[in-house]
Amino acid sequence: MGMNSDTTSLPSRQDFAELARPGESRTDPEQLRHRLRHWLASVLDPGAAPEVTAVEVPAANGMSNETILFDATWTESGGRAGHRLVARLEPAASAVPLFPVYDLDRQYRVMRAVAEHSPVPVPAVHWSERSPEALGGAFFVMERLDGDVPPDVLPYTFGSWLTEASPADRRRLQDASVQVLADLHAIPEPEQRFAALRPTDIDEAIPLDAATALRAHIRDQRRYYEWAAADGPRSPLIERALDRVEANIPAAAGPAVLCWGDARIGNILYRRFEPVAVLDWEMATLGPRELDLGWMIYLHRFFEDLATLAGLPGLPDFLSPTDVTATYRDRTGHSAQDLEFHTLYAALRHAIVMFRVQCRAIAFGQAPEPAEPDDMILHRAALAAMLDRTYWPGIGVQP
Repeated sequence: MGMNSDTTSLPSRQDFAELARPGESRTDPEQLRHRLRHWLASVLDPGAAPEVTAVEVPAANGMSNETILFDATWTESGGRAGHRLVARLEPAASAVPLFPVYDLDRQYRVMRAVAEHSPVPVPAVHWSERSPEALGGAFFVMERLDGDVPPDVLPYTFGSWLTEASPADRRRLQDASVQVLADLHAIPEPEQRFAALRPTDIDEAIPLDAATALRAHIRDQRRYYEWAAADGPRSPLIERALDRVEANIPAAAGPAVLCWGDARIGNILYRRFEPVAVLDWEMATLGPRELDLGWMIYLHRFFEDLATLAGLPGLPDFLSPTDVTATYRDRTGHSAQDLEFHTLYAALRHAIVMFRVQCRAIAFGQAPEPAEPDDMILHRAALAAMLDRTYWPGIGVQP
């Protein structure tokens, strides 16, 4: 589905929902209730006598991991205590997964380390289960928190609690979201504390600076695309963008930092416009700060472009490159470098994900295969304009 001036190409709410969840789910609530109760009995102290209730698998499940919401009660410290929990479950192989590898235990360990070494709010993670025996796949369990999330379906730029907020409240949310990045990037000794994120194709004797980490990240994106396209069509636009990125890697300076990876406001729970939980760590990596900054800026532009296509006012002054980088500089002292490259790289990374999402939709009969594979990229026009260096001038913004 390419982005063009014809609003009939805009996906409906149903289209977004279908593309935003796994094609197959292990979701019978009653079976899950029994299996979760049995599993809890195996990890809790003897005599805990767990009971599981209110099992729910959200209709608009995650784009990659499956999510199971449940309440549980067990005996602890001499009394019964209730817990509101979330299980994040790796997808079944038959669900045409979004990513080639799902390391739920790594996500669990990253979240624990972030909570230990930074003020970034993350849900408390309780258990990591590597065996697929209990639920049909590896999973981890974390606390369930309440808050407001800028919606993806329909995009928050189409009209939401965020568009209805005052400019001052939106600015408070924006600045607090940038502060999340500043706090993550300030974690000391990230290579030691997040050793599992070190690229596997770099000799351990080589120090991991930002430049080395960025080159490794780009190599990994090439491998990801080749995997995503292995059994289906190939995208000339993605290949052109990969070639451009590989030929113009900037000389990133300084040490590699912990990068959230999926740094967007749709992965944050807010209360009163302040973050209370930072979610979705499967793309966490070590790299230059601009990986997160470029992703946060471009992912808002992605939704803003959809609003423009639909003839809606959107939020054109929200999360602008100038504001995001100025706030980040004020909070960290770091001036963002090569932002045009990093927003292009973010658009490319997002294109590969969208391409794989559409491959999955085609595999499950949810969408026809287009005549042009590049039409499988929802933001095809934006990515092409970035490659032609006309995107940012076209919206009157300097990255």
